[in-house]
Amino acid sequence: MHAENPLRRRLLLTGAAAGLVTATALPGTARAREAAVVEPDIDATGTWGARSPRGTISRLSYRPSRIVVHHTVSANTSDFSRARAHAHAHWVQDLHMDDNGWVDTGYHFLVSRGGWITEGRHGSLQTLTGGTGFVLGSHTSGQNEQSIGIACEGAYHAGATPPQAQWDVLVVLCAYVCARYGIPPTRLYGHKDYGDTLCPGVYHDRLPRLRDEVAARMA
Repeated sequence: MHAENPLRRRLLLTGAAAGLVTATALPGTARAREAAVVEPDIDATGTWGARSPRGTISRLSYRPSRIVVHHTVSANTSDFSRARAHAHAHWVQDLHMDDNGWVDTGYHFLVSRGGWITEGRHGSLQTLTGGTGFVLGSHTSGQNEQSIGIACEGAYHAGATPPQAQWDVLVVLCAYVCARYGIPPTRLYGHKDYGDTLCPGVYHDRLPRLRDEVAARMA
């Protein structure tokens, strides 16, 4: 694992000392359980210097029911640094605001190839911490009002292999989101499940493994 992978040195394990995160299952989907999960260190928009949103971001007063995984189709860089993660967050925000004309970054969170997590759309981290609502994203047509969008840095539609650091931190982040919002791990999907797209590339083939590893962390 890369020396700068934050999984080993930047994450806090919740438990008896820090308090358990309780994952309350949605009715009819899975039984409620308590999960001792890893709380990831997420760089907020203010930390990486995001631009201000171009308008009002809607806050939804209910919990999302699923997670949708994406890839950003950026370069498969070998720069695994935190600075690169911040540069990538800027690149995505500029693309979504300037080219797509959106109010802000479409994704809620991004996971860099080096395993650094950045907040995407403003307010995503605050509402995740609260665990009772979320901000309306712009990442998956027809699913934005019920899902959290997590995007992995890189292009994986041509068979490229995600770095281990990125995979490990994606598992940690998904487990934490599932715990905070009571989302069963079975409700992790890929962008292509909801549209004619190659996104998220090989990550879509790995969804069964992702669900299993997230469930294991929550068990």
